[in-house]
Amino acid sequence: MHLSQVQRRLQAPFPSHLVGWKPQAFTKDRGRALLVAYVDARAVQDRLDAVCPDDWSFEIVVVANTTPTVKGRLTVLGVTREDIGEGGEGEAGTLKAAASDALKRCAVQFGIGRYLYDLPKTWVDWNEARREPVTTPELPEWARPDYERTAGGAHLAQAMEQLRHELPEDLDLQREVYKHLKAALGSIDTFKRGQDTPA
Repeated sequence: MHLSQVQRRLQAPFPSHLVGWKPQAFTKDRGRALLVAYVDARAVQDRLDAVCPDDWSFEIVVVANTTPTVKGRLTVLGVTREDIGEGGEGEAGTLKAAASDALKRCAVQFGIGRYLYDLPKTWVDWNEARREPVTTPELPEWARPDYERTAGGAHLAQAMEQLRHELPEDLDLQREVYKHLKAALGSIDTFKRGQDTPA
């Protein structure tokens, strides 16, 4: 298997529930924030495992005399890409955070999550007390997987993700799975009824 054969699978949009939003800038009064979309390192690892489980590796080298910084080397199907990862400042500034940053930066060079950089810059109202946006931006249709573009697809994907290994023992999680399945099936039924209605 060659990299060119799996490029489209590596570059495919992530499920919406795996895409998070973080502030990149604030207005002076911190009443509004410029949000950027991201996926975490675990989502990147899952994508690599799904596409080429036995043919990728990641290594880091700590960069001395800096805030937590590492040089990462991601090899996928024999092709290696390198980039720097930084851990940030304060309590969040750890080598683990730097390694995660390096992995994501290297993965972008293979096309994983690169489409997130094409999303329009989004200013939203910011709740400073809770340190979160008042409303979360919606991903445009082109930035979602094909199955999420159909009626009920997003709910169904969420439920299937939770059922990937087995039905959870936790009753609250079972209710969550049921809620998503019910919403998905309801959306599909509504969509079909609309399609069957004569014009």
